[in-house]
Amino acid sequence: MSLPGGIRTTLALALLLIVGGALGGAYLMVVPSLERRLVDERLDELGRDAQSTAIAYTKTDARGEFGAPLAMDYFADGASLLANARVVIFQVFGPEPLSLRPLADSAAQAGSISEDAVALDSAQHARIARGRVERNGRPFGEVAVPLVSGNVLLFSTPIEDQLATVRVVKRRLLYATGVALAIAAILGSAAATLHARRIRRLERAANRIAKGRFDEPVVDLGDDELGELAAAFERMRVQLAQLDTARKEFVANASHELRTPLFSLAGFLELMADEDLDEETRAGFLATTREQVERLTKLAADLLDLSRMDAGRLRVEQEDVVLADTARALVDELTPLAEASGHRLVLESDTEAWALADEERVLQIGRALAGNALAHTPPGTEIRISTAQGNGRAELAVSDDGPGIPLQYAERVFDRFYRVEGPHASGSGLGLAIARELAERMGGTVELRSAGGLTTFTLSLPATSAPVEELAVST
Repeated sequence: MSLPGGIRTTLALALLLIVGGALGGAYLMVVPSLERRLVDERLDELGRDAQSTAIAYTKTDARGEFGAPLAMDYFADGASLLANARVVIFQVFGPEPLSLRPLADSAAQAGSISEDAVALDSAQHARIARGRVERNGRPFGEVAVPLVSGNVLLFSTPIEDQLATVRVVKRRLLYATGVALAIAAILGSAAATLHARRIRRLERAANRIAKGRFDEPVVDLGDDELGELAAAFERMRVQLAQLDTARKEFVANASHELRTPLFSLAGFLELMADEDLDEETRAGFLATTREQVERLTKLAADLLDLSRMDAGRLRVEQEDVVLADTARALVDELTPLAEASGHRLVLESDTEAWALADEERVLQIGRALAGNALAHTPPGTEIRISTAQGNGRAELAVSDDGPGIPLQYAERVFDRFYRVEGPHASGSGLGLAIARELAERMGGTVELRSAGGLTTFTLSLPATSAPVEELAVST
């Protein structure tokens, strides 16, 4: 269950808890420590005065000066003035439980002290004792020193001033805590609002992308994690926009490529329905219709291959392929077409060229490359199909001495449905795109090089060694 206000309230409360916790910890560390230190300093001072007074008491008692009436009272009064504390001399009665009787008290008018806990502790353990007591609701700090005569000397002083100082510090800390929490609430709410606004922008951007709207960029100028997330969203938007554009272009181009032969077929079928049509013309229409059907069949096969590749369902085998045999098969298959179009096919094969690939897919790529050369070069052009091997790669190349491909179109010819404009432009523009994608799935490449009057498409595949039995047969 989320808190009201969402992340803004959560962040503001988190900041308040952090600030409040830090100030509460500081309060617990500072106030008790300060109080203890102030009281201890006063008790240390009393302790020094009490010990020096005890020494003076022992010397006075040794001289017998306490025999005179009121002498011990005068001694207590003098010690009280010097130490700025109440001085009481107790006589101790025992055995257990011990009891005390004041012999002299510098502040007897303030009330008699009979059973003082600090004095009893000193008398019982014959040691200097110190501590805090309360009398009549007032706090006192006390130090008691055992005397040689068996009596106990008690120094007692109010510690209200020290505690008042602590209360002042305590109040100021509380005020500071309140101010800090108010500031933290304001700043935390502002920071949380800013972050919440940025997150809401990202949410709106994600919703736009989910609805297929890629026109508005995702912008966040922060250099923190939200800024990095916005940058990732922007990269996703650009890629999805490109994919959406490619999808739309694919559908439009595929529709156009399908519509052209379909309209042609419809027209020829309508013409053939004419009863007055002579047999020679009818035979020509049938031949043209057959060509359009073949064009549709090839286009459907190409579209099926593309859809399988896009869906990741196109499988390629990994087997040893003799590229020389593939090149010879291509020449045998395409020679009638080359002769019909006035082209010359030349075979240059290296029998040592073995590739690790799918033989059927290599033939498909070879047909696309050689068919592209036959379709886009004028009659009389020489088309050379060659194989080679070196540097761990096996190559099947198709070269022609035709007009060539301009440099600016060298990469675009591998785009789907792209065709270079010119007098010999034909086809669906899918052959080279499929060839390159098939090559990549076999761990190879298809590259175009146009220089020195030659245009060469090269299929490069991982090379493999010829089997031993094959080498034996060839020798």
